[in-house]
Amino acid sequence: MKFINRFAFILNNCLILCLFLLGPISAWASDAPIHIEANSMSSTERTSSVVFTGNVDARQADVRIRSDEMTVYYTQSDKDKKAEKSASQQVEKLVCTGNVEITRGEWLGTAKKMTYLSRERQVILTDNAKAWQNQNMVSGDKIIYYLDEGRSEVIGDTSATTGKGKKPGEKKPSRVNMTIRQK
Repeated sequence: MKFINRFAFILNNCLILCLFLLGPISAWASDAPIHIEANSMSSTERTSSVVFTGNVDARQADVRIRSDEMTVYYTQSDKDKKAEKSASQQVEKLVCTGNVEITRGEWLGTAKKMTYLSRERQVILTDNAKAWQNQNMVSGDKIIYYLDEGRSEVIGDTSATTGKGKKPGEKKPSRVNMTIRQK
């Protein structure tokens, strides 16, 4: 009974920590302007996208994203057809690849790829995804943070094979890992 109570306590703290680790991203969706710096930029009207390459550094409010490449997909939306005849661009999706790092305060998330879906209000870190809050860390193949719900999912790679009959060179499935540093 003592073991079950202790296990339940640890599991509850892990779930709370997961939510705490991924909570700070919500500022990315604010109305603050997004400032992006990079070595080069290419814009394509046909696909409504802008590609930034080389030491990309994007900031919005207190959120910072760094990567090797960032593609911003946008839509044209009419602000107010009756009052103004001008249109504005709304970010639909961001896709960052290569050495992705997203920070806000004490929170740090890293991965090989990050996708921000504006309409769904989700941040998705994939391929060696990790998140830190101070000394605590959680990792998995994919971390999905649902901004409006304040919840997250950390998923291991279940597509790899396991067990007997494994061919040489096949990898084992990854699992979700969490490290909690106690004072």
